[in-house]
Amino acid sequence: RSARCPVRYRYLPSPHAAAMTNSAAPQTASMTSAPAPQGIPALEVTKKLSLCMAYIVVSASLIRFNKYLMTKDRFPYSMFLTACHMSVSFSLCLLLYLFKPAAFPGVANSEGKKVLVMKWMAPIGIAFAASLFCSNQAYMYCSVTFLQFMKEGNVIIAFLLSCAVGLQAMNRVRCAIIAWIITGSAMAVTGEVHFVLIGFVFQLISQFAECSRAVMGEVVLGGGGLKLDPLSYTLFVAPTCLLVLLVGNAVTWDPAIPASLAHWWPYILPNALLAFVLNILVASIIKEISAVGFILAGVCKDIAIVLFSAIFFGEMVTSTQVVGFLVALAGVFFWSYLKAAPDSAAANFTARLLLMPPDGKVPTENTALLPSTSSAKV
Repeated sequence: RSARCPVRYRYLPSPHAAAMTNSAAPQTASMTSAPAPQGIPALEVTKKLSLCMAYIVVSASLIRFNKYLMTKDRFPYSMFLTACHMSVSFSLCLLLYLFKPAAFPGVANSEGKKVLVMKWMAPIGIAFAASLFCSNQAYMYCSVTFLQFMKEGNVIIAFLLSCAVGLQAMNRVRCAIIAWIITGSAMAVTGEVHFVLIGFVFQLISQFAECSRAVMGEVVLGGGGLKLDPLSYTLFVAPTCLLVLLVGNAVTWDPAIPASLAHWWPYILPNALLAFVLNILVASIIKEISAVGFILAGVCKDIAIVLFSAIFFGEMVTSTQVVGFLVALAGVFFWSYLKAAPDSAAANFTARLLLMPPDGKVPTENTALLPSTSSAKV
């Protein structure tokens, strides 16, 4: 009888397991070598911040420049001054287009779309002309600080106009913030020591026209069948706006304008050149950021102008105006925060406080009125 020998077993992987192991190796390597998701490029952020900073500096400079000219002993002709702005903007855009048409790609994109161009440019030009004229005219009656206080309501005006055309929707949270900002703006306006009603009306019309132009401009620059660039947008808008202003000049013509122009043209020419730069910057911001981003950049500009005017030009600011201005600013920044982070804890808390479901959980037409009872069946 032979002796029993111990049997030794050796593990041999099956072909299926080996295949799985070999296939998993490159997957693991690819997972470990996959690049991490990147955020917004630093160059893009720098570009947008630079645009906003340039807009704040140029716009604030032009506002103080216009305020300097728009006095009775200098050049108190807002309609003619605005027409000079548009004439210079149109002439420079046309001259640049003749020498470098490649800088205007939107012109080539709009070929064969004359009806569509006029459909957008006519209302934008009218709104632009009304905004410029009324804004310059308001400087005749009100201080720069008071006018900047009024502009805090631009965010609300732009939102209400967007609701009117179906781009935005109203809810309780937004309605509460609107009431918040209006309360602060009303405090800032009613605290004005030298309140002039006609200046207030001119500025209010200017703000409605400016916000309308911004909303329509965002559609045209971002789509609307045209997809214009800032230079092409200015080239199309300037002649339409200029035509409206020429009609206005014919109605409001003053025989003293030529003599005053001959005396003040060394100031009016750089003023118009500054306006041209501002028009390009506004179109660039609306295209690169949005109409709301343009309005929010204007809020930062308002803060800078108020501080600058109060410190260096000695414009009177009452305690009521300071409180109202801070209240309105807080409302504007909270509005911006909710737009940027709709799912944040603050947004959800505000929604629950107003008995409203958080963003993204708003009932629709397909939402059942009562919860399903299928799970309750036995």
